[in-house]
Amino acid sequence: MSQILINQSVAILCDGNNIEKSIHNISKNKNAMINFDTLIPKLLNGRGLNRMIYFREGKSISSKFADRLHENFYGSVIPCHKSADIPLTIKATQLASKVDTIIIMSGDSDYVELVTHLKGEGVRVEIAAVKETTAKILIDKSDYMHEITSNDWFVYKAPR
Repeated sequence: MSQILINQSVAILCDGNNIEKSIHNISKNKNAMINFDTLIPKLLNGRGLNRMIYFREGKSISSKFADRLHENFYGSVIPCHKSADIPLTIKATQLASKVDTIIIMSGDSDYVELVTHLKGEGVRVEIAAVKETTAKILIDKSDYMHEITSNDWFVYKAPR
């Protein structure tokens, strides 16, 4: 049997504050951070990355982090005035006609309407989040749930 090549274009949109809060709650450590270098390839599972965008509320976004996302995934970091919900939703809607799959990194039930809309547009919608902190309705509405576990984060130790 010959191998089937799946050529799928994927956009990963991360609600940084939601994911950070989730891993801080589960790990009980405020210095826990997502290891994007291992998580992104795991989420893609051989599919092509179209965009990687990290939305973050607030001004304190590490330039080293932004540089790493850009160097490794041509990713970008978008600072948000308040919550990431609206900017992430707008970007997902803009990308719907350009990608096959959108992975939303968040467990926030605020994204349920977005998931329903994107699926109506023919986009596969996957969620990547910490299962314990993810709204059940979001898991139910999405096409697939990637569970973020302790294998997907590390504890940052500041240089002395």
